[in-house]
Amino acid sequence: MSTEKRTFDTYLYSIVGVVGMLVVLVAVNVLLSSASVRLDCTQEHLYTLADGTKQILKEVDTPVTVRFYFSKDVPQMPPRLSTYADRVQDLLKEYEQNAGGNLEVKKLNPTPDSDAEDSANLDGVTGQPMGALGAGDMLYLGLAVSCLDTTVALPFLSPDREDLLEYDITRAIYRVQHAQKVKIGVLSSLPIMGRQVPPQMMMQMPNASSQPPWQVISELKRDFDVVEVQPDVETIDADLKLLLLVHPKDLKDKTLYAIDQFVLRGGRVLAFLDPMSMVEAQSQQQPMQMMPPGASSLGKLSEAWGVSIDTEKLVADTEFMARIRRRADAPPEPMPMVLQLNSAAIDKNDPATGQLDNLLFVFGGALSGDGATGLTKTVLLKTSESVQLIEKFMAQGAPDRILRDFKSLEVSQALAVRLTGKFKTAFPDGKPKADDAGKDGEPKDAPKEPPPPAAEGLKEATAESAVILVADSDMLFDNFCVEKGNFLGSQFVQPINDNLAMVQNMVEQLSGDSRLIGIRSRGAIRRPLEAIGKLQARAERQWQDQIKSLEDELQEARTKISELQRAKGEDGDRAFISQETTEAIKKFRQKEGEANKQLKLVRKQLRRDIDFLENAVTWSNILVMPALVALCGVVLALVKRRKMVRK
Repeated sequence: MSTEKRTFDTYLYSIVGVVGMLVVLVAVNVLLSSASVRLDCTQEHLYTLADGTKQILKEVDTPVTVRFYFSKDVPQMPPRLSTYADRVQDLLKEYEQNAGGNLEVKKLNPTPDSDAEDSANLDGVTGQPMGALGAGDMLYLGLAVSCLDTTVALPFLSPDREDLLEYDITRAIYRVQHAQKVKIGVLSSLPIMGRQVPPQMMMQMPNASSQPPWQVISELKRDFDVVEVQPDVETIDADLKLLLLVHPKDLKDKTLYAIDQFVLRGGRVLAFLDPMSMVEAQSQQQPMQMMPPGASSLGKLSEAWGVSIDTEKLVADTEFMARIRRRADAPPEPMPMVLQLNSAAIDKNDPATGQLDNLLFVFGGALSGDGATGLTKTVLLKTSESVQLIEKFMAQGAPDRILRDFKSLEVSQALAVRLTGKFKTAFPDGKPKADDAGKDGEPKDAPKEPPPPAAEGLKEATAESAVILVADSDMLFDNFCVEKGNFLGSQFVQPINDNLAMVQNMVEQLSGDSRLIGIRSRGAIRRPLEAIGKLQARAERQWQDQIKSLEDELQEARTKISELQRAKGEDGDRAFISQETTEAIKKFRQKEGEANKQLKLVRKQLRRDIDFLENAVTWSNILVMPALVALCGVVLALVKRRKMVRK
């Protein structure tokens, strides 16, 4: 009887315990949902407002209104959009809590022919047709931020851009609070600002077409007043705060002098130099053959600043090299001159690069020099120690040939540096003289009035300034930094790495306000597995010597066969061909076949080793945590069972 009572008590306590736990969980959930308290366990606290956002919200002293438009009553709403809308609303609630009463969030449901729909259209938030869900259905998922007479709209919040959701909202709030934009200039030999073809030229050249600005310019225009600076400029406007140089080729001394004086007046410079621009090579009429495209440098300015770029060599790195799949059915091929830079290559202590962990560096160069006296040099990006400087003409060759002959310098190379301090002029003799030829075709010996005395230029900066030099310009091209797509008829741009974020970070840092840097860079979109990259490089090095030996043996056999066949052709008019020659050709044919077979086996084994490493790391990441949880459960069950037995 006592045993039955004990069993009944056990069941009763268990049922009461479960019911009590459910009541507690429901009560806690209700209380916490009303208080908007969340526990963010992500590594970079991606679901908690960034410090930069909180600083900007604290400075809001004029009421700001955020109107969030979401068509929650659309039938058959895709679960992905409904979940994402909840995420946006949770985030906006945190904005409201951190703004100290100066930010109000209004939630509107733009049903057909409603006042909310009219408000959305006036704010610039457009509905997306949901044809698959029924005729006439329009989906609204966007917001508008207003302050006084200024309104900034985010027409459609695509889930594919979720990593930048907080940045987009915070930037909109910042823009309505700061209507006056900082002015920056862009000087480039590439069509980075876009290219407009006049109608009459299109009639003469049917293949000519206009090109939109690169995405990096479109992004900068959202926060800055971006103007184009011509490559032959003689004076940089005083109202420019920053000068962005992108592959500045063949700049004349008068332009270099203008940049020199701009820096000495306190202006900032962000220069993307390049020993060989792949974008320029692709835009040429003829493909790159014997002569690679020309390099860009800053000439006398680099000499005066104490940091220069090697214009004849490219960087090859076996640890950071990217692996690119040329065809869908082909395995990824290692590209030693296309670098996938991770956190090991990035200065994590600098605000402009501290939260970046995935950069693509495309056929770039290396920067050398310690900086001139009085300037402080900071290396922002660098290679690994497994690096070699390759002549530009070798870029046209096969990557496996570069890997086969690879000889590491065992010293990392600088890819991007910042110079700060009081700069000195690169033109101690003053402004360079103009060309001897007269203007508008006048002969140089034509009589003319003496020019007015030129104002004496600055010899040294009166205040500290800053210059950032990056040894690659291709990394700014759209194909290497963003992916453009369409979601429900709405165009969106999704970064594929941190290249775009790095440029915006540097521009904001040099222009004076860097609070948006940490917000934009905090969420990594695609994080390459660093361990896999290192293991792959190690496996390739182990097999590389054997591959090189077999390739040399194969080349030797082919050379011998070619020589014997040439000799056989010269003796072809003879009635009798030497038996020794025939046997030698047969022997080297066999040797060629064996070398080919061995080479295929070695490469297959290398591929097998790399696949094994990838699978091992992937499955270990997937299975380790469930295995630990299961093990803890088994141990806990055994402990409880042992206690029950003792009782």
